[in-house]
Amino acid sequence: MPRPVTLFTGQWADLPLEKLAPLAKSMGYDGVELACWGDHFEVDRALSSKRYVEEKWELLAAHGLTCQAVSNHLVGQAVCDLVDERHRSILPPDVWGDGKPEGVRRRAAKKMIATAKAARRFFDARPGKAAPGDFPAVVNGFTGSSIWHSIYAFPPTSQDYWEAGFRDFAARWGPILEAFEACNVNFGLEVHPTEIAFDTASAQRAVSAVKGHRRFGFNYDPSHLGYQGVDYVAFIRAFAGRIHHVHMKDVWWGHGDGSVGVFGGHTSFGDARRYWDFRSLGHGDIRFEDIIVALNDVGYRGPLSVEWEDIRMDRVHGATEAAAFVRKVDFPPSAHAFDAAFDKKNQ
Repeated sequence: MPRPVTLFTGQWADLPLEKLAPLAKSMGYDGVELACWGDHFEVDRALSSKRYVEEKWELLAAHGLTCQAVSNHLVGQAVCDLVDERHRSILPPDVWGDGKPEGVRRRAAKKMIATAKAARRFFDARPGKAAPGDFPAVVNGFTGSSIWHSIYAFPPTSQDYWEAGFRDFAARWGPILEAFEACNVNFGLEVHPTEIAFDTASAQRAVSAVKGHRRFGFNYDPSHLGYQGVDYVAFIRAFAGRIHHVHMKDVWWGHGDGSVGVFGGHTSFGDARRYWDFRSLGHGDIRFEDIIVALNDVGYRGPLSVEWEDIRMDRVHGATEAAAFVRKVDFPPSAHAFDAAFDKKNQ
């Protein structure tokens, strides 16, 4: 069976789901990864109304779509961050509150716990379920980081300073992960600059910080690794049992005019001077066939979710093209050895 090709709805939150669902189907998708902003998946409503989650499934089914993950990146970002005025634009009012940083962080943590409960309720309402809790739901997101600002080690930054940041992450996310465990829900961190884990080394350190908690894993996205120079295929093999979900997103690097480096030069996406920029699938430098081979090798059979971002391209054109690209590049693993015919035991 081919992996389902889904569309992450985060970049489409300006459209109500009732309009996005038929569009997603017409663009070639099997399902959606629902963002917890816009009206796509409202955590509080999912917890308070059984009818709400049933209506979500009815809407998706009416357009031949499925769903295997929800994502709450925006709230997750505030759990560990040094919160400032920028966060107000991404957080729901009840999480932002009076904007005092520690209160924001605590309310964000509570909302992430609520997201796990809402996801469990949502997936338990899906058509054809075997029993409540039988499906290990996935919530993708960010963690934020109290030490990202110190990424460049000047003023001189000690390992003790960075270790304190990982302890802060473990203290804040430990109770969240325990709530995820109680709900039979996996958390998939999208490894990303500004998060506690932004490359392989920091991801390993994050896993160690939460003592290998089985609910802590990754929403694998090669685009955030490639332009940094991180081996994004080796990442899959390093965390084989923790790849809970996969984003298909492309990026190119080395295409600027030499005046802007990896850190971005305070330029906006789409600026021709940039060293790197996100691209529609197939238009960047990510080696997707190598990724599919690695995913097959580690036994990942979950969805391939297109996170479409390309400031240079119309999004409907790009997302349609991207769905077709994923179907072309994906292939199932072999069910038998290619040279089995020569095995004397089979003769």
